[in-house]
Amino acid sequence: MRGDGRIFKRGDKCWISYYAPENGKSVEHREPGGKTEAEAKKLLKQRFREVAVHKSGLRPFQGPKQERTTVDELLQALEMDWQIQGRKSLPQLRSHAKHIRAFFAMDRALAVSPDRLRDYIALRQKEGAASATINRELEGLQRAFALALDSGALAMAPKFPSLPEHNAREGFFERGDFLAILRNIGDADVSDFLEWFFFTGMRPGEIRSLTWQAFDRETWTLRLHARDAKTGFGRAVALEGPLQEIIKRRMGVRQFGCDLIFHRGGKPMGEFRKLWKSACTLSNITGRIPYDLRRTAVRNMIRAGVPEGVAMKISGHRTRAVFDRYNITSEKDLREAVSKTAAYVETLSVKQSVEPIQNVARMEK
Repeated sequence: MRGDGRIFKRGDKCWISYYAPENGKSVEHREPGGKTEAEAKKLLKQRFREVAVHKSGLRPFQGPKQERTTVDELLQALEMDWQIQGRKSLPQLRSHAKHIRAFFAMDRALAVSPDRLRDYIALRQKEGAASATINRELEGLQRAFALALDSGALAMAPKFPSLPEHNAREGFFERGDFLAILRNIGDADVSDFLEWFFFTGMRPGEIRSLTWQAFDRETWTLRLHARDAKTGFGRAVALEGPLQEIIKRRMGVRQFGCDLIFHRGGKPMGEFRKLWKSACTLSNITGRIPYDLRRTAVRNMIRAGVPEGVAMKISGHRTRAVFDRYNITSEKDLREAVSKTAAYVETLSVKQSVEPIQNVARMEK
């Protein structure tokens, strides 16, 4: 009957025809329905259900369009969305998406199932990727699906698995070890960068973004703009002691055309893995990465008696959960705690506060 759609033959395949919304109008849609009439009837009923859902206002009609959408198209849409928003984590997203693209290639988005996702996890584990790395990669894909759902490009998304993470780093530097590395870096620009990192605990990306426009010479204060902060909230750092000395040294190497405080020869401060690795080798220090300096700065500030709220403002932590994770208690701290407790106990009186029963009995006699 009229409005029920129709099935017709084209070559050796069955096709379906039905009316569905497009750009605010109801227009005819035609698409392959399968090799048999039964397959065509099944698809036609599915399309009518999708049109009914659209008319009820629950979900926009997509029809065959969503079935042609690939994983790569979802990732492209997410990257464009993050670029428009100015998200600072866009480079990390693109880096994680490389492995996703390599595995799923041109897979249809609707073909991504929990089993397919578990196959990806198994492959990455075989390649030696850490659980946290795999989770970050899958989170990017999950966000891509969520964006497609919000925009109406997809009607459904798979349930994403998540691996338990037990690989949180707990490294930090003692002052002597850090000074040894500084002596062996062999690059004054990198040394200044690392020393600033050691005292402030600011994120490396935030340190790289510091400009002379943020420096107030009258008050000797440096302000990190909200646009350059990972959390989106700006903050100020008072330049005292070693921080003031670092800024004075940076003034001496300031170059025309470069507004960055921390740079290497007038160019943005990039990676210095080879320098770091070489300095660690010469210092006979193993298992340390530059990011350990962030944990070290937090620990040092707390040890020095800096109020936690102030320490969080300097390091840029917004939540106590993450801050507490960085405020690591070392074995040395534990030993000092036990020693201080023992020393305190030694000062306490050894006299018994309650008379023994035997003594009380004698006094009564």
